Amino acid sequence: MTTDRTALEHDWLTLTRTTLPALAGPRGWPVSADHCFQRILLDHACGGCWYDRIAGRPAYRHAPPDLLARAIALGEAAARGEIEMAALNRQSLAWRGR
Repeated sequence: MTTDRTALEHDWLTLTRTTLPALAGPRGWPVSADHCFQRILLDHACGGCWYDRIAGRPAYRHAPPDLLARAIALGEAAARGEIEMAALNRQSLAWRGR
C-alpha cells in the first residue's frame, strides 16, 4: 500500500464512497452510507473514537498517513470478506456509547 498522501486519499474515497456502499446491500451490512464506513474504519484504525485522535475535519485529510493506511487496509479486508462489517460497526458504536 502506498503512503503517498494523494494516492491514500483517492483510495480512501473510492473505498468508502463506491466500493463498500456497493457491497452493503448484497452482504446485508447494517450500514451503507459513506460516512458510516468512514466512522467505522477510522475508529478501528485509531482504537477508539477517531475524533479523540484526529483534530481536523474532514478526518481523512487530517489523519496521519499510517493511520489512514490502516483504515484503508481494514476496509479492503472487509471488501474481501475477511472482516465482518457488522462486528466492526458494533464496536465503533460501543466506543461511542451507543
